[in-house]
Amino acid sequence: MLTAGDLKGLMAMMPAFATDDAADLNARNTVDVARLHHGVDRMLSDGANVISTTGSFGECHTLLPEEFRVLAHETVAAARGRAPIFIGVTSPNTRETVERIKMIADSGADGVLMGVPYYFPSSLRNAIRFYADVGALFPKLNIMIYHNPALHHVRLPVEAFSEILKNPAVIAMKDSHRSEEEFERLHKLAAGRLSVFVFQGQYAAYAKLGAAGFWSIDAWMGPWPQLALRDAVLAGDDLLAQQATADICPPVTSSPDLSWRETASKVAVRLSGYVDPGPLRPPFVEIPDEVTARMQQRVDRWKGLCEKYRSR
Repeated sequence: MLTAGDLKGLMAMMPAFATDDAADLNARNTVDVARLHHGVDRMLSDGANVISTTGSFGECHTLLPEEFRVLAHETVAAARGRAPIFIGVTSPNTRETVERIKMIADSGADGVLMGVPYYFPSSLRNAIRFYADVGALFPKLNIMIYHNPALHHVRLPVEAFSEILKNPAVIAMKDSHRSEEEFERLHKLAAGRLSVFVFQGQYAAYAKLGAAGFWSIDAWMGPWPQLALRDAVLAGDDLLAQQATADICPPVTSSPDLSWRETASKVAVRLSGYVDPGPLRPPFVEIPDEVTARMQQRVDRWKGLCEKYRSR
């Protein structure tokens, strides 16, 4: 099993690489294994430290069970032991989460990325029990908590980790929903037992408070800005870290539309040409022209950033 100290740096949140017929309601095998292998190989060859699958961007919500199994096993096969692989198993209910874990138990994955069941909001007590119950069923399973209150409808306060961390298999968390003061309290409570990956725009500041790494969707358009951020933080180059952060996350003037957030990001990844994630799956098949145009502008800007940081 891994320890918290084994997990750090850039965690690339992987798209669910799709076949050309993925939008067909009759399609049953929409994981494009060739695209997946090429994408994972390129991301790891270019320097990502961790890969996680089937979060919200990775379409935990659109894959059929057999597609999920194929994606998980092929991701591990493509990685060839070069970096830790976490398979997302977040589901509408606990029994489905358990079934997903069973499906990937023999895949060779290093652990699971696991959010609280999300269809109806969970109470905090039931959220804590969820991690305890699943941990008891799989005592040798490395668990990365997927903390996304906006989509999972429950917030895990710092105090909850006194209970959650009684399971030594809980070694990491993907998070982006804490103030600096709250994060500092969490880091003190976890005492080196929990490797926390924050949002890419938070990393330069939160690394000083104990963040081990950061997660990114945008890295799949080309990871050089994120790699520069990671290396600048590691080298203690605050000026470069701040510059890379500002380039990666320019100011926004409005809140993102959940209908076109992760889904639009997949459109941008495909337009970038760094990897080919394939088309979107239902029900995200009607792509407004303004979304495509906005993603093309985003990609054009990103390519300039890749050139800027790749040449450093």
